[in-house]
Amino acid sequence: MKVALTSSGDTLEAPLDPRFGRAPRFLVFDTDTTAFEIVDNRAGLEAAQGAGVQAAETLARLGVRGLVTGHCGPKALRVLVEAGIRVYNTDAPTVAAALEAYRAGKLATAEPA
Repeated sequence: MKVALTSSGDTLEAPLDPRFGRAPRFLVFDTDTTAFEIVDNRAGLEAAQGAGVQAAETLARLGVRGLVTGHCGPKALRVLVEAGIRVYNTDAPTVAAALEAYRAGKLATAEPA
């Protein structure tokens, strides 16, 4: 299964970016193979509005089934849930720490209001 994590860098040791739609990158981790890829989110950084919805659509196209981030706005959360992507919020300092908490089942699922 593919899980996306909001990232400020290109490695597992990078800081977890607390913003979903305006995170510079997504680290997409495959829980079956432990391989990961970096997905640029430049469009989200430069968007005047709708960055979260645009990012949600990108993750859905990539086949992501989970998202770990600091915060996800209500419109983006709705799009993610409708796409079958479960969202988990965390204040972990790094992508690796957030991934570890996710894999250990320590993160609660975010639900639309």
